[in-house]
Amino acid sequence: MMNSTNSKPGLSEIVSELDGRFALEGVSYVQYHEVAIDMVEPDLHQGLTYLKNAGFRQLSALTCVDWLEEGVFQLIFNVFDWKKGIRVILRVKIPRENPRFTTITSIYNGAKYYEREVHEFFGVVFDGNPDALKQLFLENWDDLPPMRKDFDSRAYSDRKYVKREYKTSFGEPGGEPFERN
Repeated sequence: MMNSTNSKPGLSEIVSELDGRFALEGVSYVQYHEVAIDMVEPDLHQGLTYLKNAGFRQLSALTCVDWLEEGVFQLIFNVFDWKKGIRVILRVKIPRENPRFTTITSIYNGAKYYEREVHEFFGVVFDGNPDALKQLFLENWDDLPPMRKDFDSRAYSDRKYVKREYKTSFGEPGGEPFERN
């Protein structure tokens, strides 16, 4: 972890401004130009709105981490200011049981696709995004979302696919195996 004296000019000011406005749970200087900030759920939307108005116009990523042992999902919002070359990552934890979060599409319109992906792979419902429940990658998926840590890929495969026996010989059918040199 870096301290604020080793961060890019402007980054510590952004952190100070956020800290003065919101209840921050933690701050980690990831790289010279990047900081990760843990926020409480009620402040996340206002934090993103503040950052967008401060020049962070690009939502570079929205993803999720499954903290199975803690019983939470962590939503991660990565925003970038092209003029300053600064990246801010806002993180918020939500309950894993019936995971719901209000959409951020009114702040970053492009979030609608990221939210669809997070819903599809983790099961988080984004209230207010009418497209969030549409399948994006996993056609006709009928099981637990596959990126959750309690998803059993072996059990899924055993249910969905016919078991086959595989030969260890790579020869022609009915013929002798090829010799490897």
